[in-house]
Amino acid sequence: MVMTGNYASAYGAKLSRAEVIAAYPITPQTSIVEKLAEFVSSGELRAKFIPVESEHSAMAACVAAQTAGARTYTATSSHGLTLMHEVLMWASGARLPIVITNVSRAMAPPWSVWVDHMDSIAQRDTGWLQFFCQSDQEVLDTIIMAYKACESRSVMLPAMVIEDAFILSHTSEPVDVPDQELVDSFLPAYAPELKIEVGKAMGFGSLVKPDQYMEFRYKAMQGMEDARERILSVEKEFKHIFGREHGGLLERYRCDDAEVVLVAAGSVASTAKDVVDAMRAKGVRVGLARIRAFRPFPHQELRALGSKVDGLAVLDRSYTFGAAGAMFTEVKASMYSLQRKPAVKNYIAGLGGRDITPRTLEKILEDMLVVSKRGAEDEVEWVDVAGLPRRWR
Repeated sequence: MVMTGNYASAYGAKLSRAEVIAAYPITPQTSIVEKLAEFVSSGELRAKFIPVESEHSAMAACVAAQTAGARTYTATSSHGLTLMHEVLMWASGARLPIVITNVSRAMAPPWSVWVDHMDSIAQRDTGWLQFFCQSDQEVLDTIIMAYKACESRSVMLPAMVIEDAFILSHTSEPVDVPDQELVDSFLPAYAPELKIEVGKAMGFGSLVKPDQYMEFRYKAMQGMEDARERILSVEKEFKHIFGREHGGLLERYRCDDAEVVLVAAGSVASTAKDVVDAMRAKGVRVGLARIRAFRPFPHQELRALGSKVDGLAVLDRSYTFGAAGAMFTEVKASMYSLQRKPAVKNYIAGLGGRDITPRTLEKILEDMLVVSKRGAEDEVEWVDVAGLPRRWR
């Protein structure tokens, strides 16, 4: 079928047989829950569809239903996701494998409805798995795989499937929609070990004292660590059944003999692959490492890559007002223990939907080739900003 990324999200939730869907509209996410409303109204999806008064309530409804043993889904964007922040913390702390699509969009002011990863990156410490998708097909597939990975007893954490605003959410692409029977064979019904049940007295989310709280945090950390191998095993099984894979935690493209590698996430990776191919045709040894899972972060995969290349150009589509962009900070931290460290430089680009063109990516890689040879660099560079040198055109 030819569909948008938003419809791919809706089909992913439908094929996963979500049982409770909490819905609140926000641009550019709204068509996800509208499509799911159609599925529920027509009887194609047997689920409770709950229209709520805010995104905070949407996540609260998912938390309540998931605690009662239902598989839940919702979707949001930008300010809607940040309004959920408190309940996102609750969902992960309660070890509830909720799945949400976030159509990643810039934060105001000034108002913008275009792609920017700040909303998603701002939730990086909430205990949610985070998957950045580069295509509509990956959106659909990742939702199905996220349920299977997160519902594992060793993980039991929620997941955020991230699609770039308008670039994926409203752009139509051919998407293979698998048969429901195949998905059912891959993803069994949700059957949590613990849930609210009539006649069974249990405590959920109760007060604990300092002699117990830290162990809860430690177990959640273990769940995130266990998610690494679980994601890989789930994708391996998915490939066996459906014939597709998306790169695990870190997709590597033409990195085997690369001198420098662009590290990026989201839809820009598709453009970057074309740029890598074009530069390779000219004899320039470059590659792409696409961060597919930001949580759990692919530290080991990046260390293995970093030990073999001269430079890593890390593209952040957000800025968090720290030492550098969030992805750059994590990548550079991963390199710290290496004896042979590559040069690492941060490029801030594409905020608020600004185009990241093939020429921009080519110039970034060319700059990184120079940086990797001279062994010193300005760690952070803002790309294509008015008033700054226009060497990125």
